[in-house]
Amino acid sequence: MNSITKCKYIIFATISAAICSYTNVADAQSRTLDKIRSSNTLTLGYRQSSVPFSYLGAEQRPVGFSIDLCNAIAADIKAKLQLPKLQIAYQAVTAANRIPLLQNGTVDIECGSTTNTADRQQQVDFTVATFAGAPTWMTKSGSAIQTEDDLKGKTVVVTQGSLNLGLAKEINENRHLGFAIVQASEQSQSFMMLNSGRAAAWFEDNILEAGLAAGSGNAQSFKYLSNTAGQVYYYGLMLPKGDAGFKALVDDSLRAQMNSGRFLKTYEKWFTQPIPPRQDNLSLPMSAELKARVAKPSDKLTP
Repeated sequence: MNSITKCKYIIFATISAAICSYTNVADAQSRTLDKIRSSNTLTLGYRQSSVPFSYLGAEQRPVGFSIDLCNAIAADIKAKLQLPKLQIAYQAVTAANRIPLLQNGTVDIECGSTTNTADRQQQVDFTVATFAGAPTWMTKSGSAIQTEDDLKGKTVVVTQGSLNLGLAKEINENRHLGFAIVQASEQSQSFMMLNSGRAAAWFEDNILEAGLAAGSGNAQSFKYLSNTAGQVYYYGLMLPKGDAGFKALVDDSLRAQMNSGRFLKTYEKWFTQPIPPRQDNLSLPMSAELKARVAKPSDKLTP
């Protein structure tokens, strides 16, 4: 071995050792990975009715877009930690307890439909974005409402507790539309008010509107106005706060799914094809915002 070759070998060996050392340190500092190793169990949190992200299927087992993503992550964790008999446990979570169950270690990954917000980032970590939702006005197809301006003086509905309530008020004030905002207690009630004519439009995330429209069996009776607000909500899988090693592993798995095309196939399976249990089709192609995040994965709040 000449001196130049020897020098290259030493540099390569040093870099390799540094990379291995960094990986080992990251793993060693991951309390979640340590828990998974010791218990030989990965616990995935799921929602019972968050179609198509995470819900109970015909056999009362968790299914959905986020569940498929998490199952692929579980396979990568099993390989990374060399745990061929790793058990996958499923824990039902709600909007109220999903964060506490992550914080106390009951759940390792929340595989639901949670919007990444600055407030929530104070309590948990989020993976790179897995969905990009946008608030839109849904109206009846047969109505004369074509633009936001056509809502002037009408009654619109927003679900109580929705992040979109403040945005609807802002639009109303800035555009001087003078529409009356009523609040329904649940998304299904908002949809019912629109469907029955008690509200001229419903303002909510497009995916939630699409799910209820498809479930009604009469999706063609509804239409969407353009998203003039320009607001985009990025969803992500929730992780325990401050566990950099675990987050890196989960994000790497999602990036690999995005780079290989697997993520796109999973998206199309749940958003553009009939899904169980009633074979409804949401007919919601991937948005330009999500395509951009698939091309360049990120957990940032803004595009």
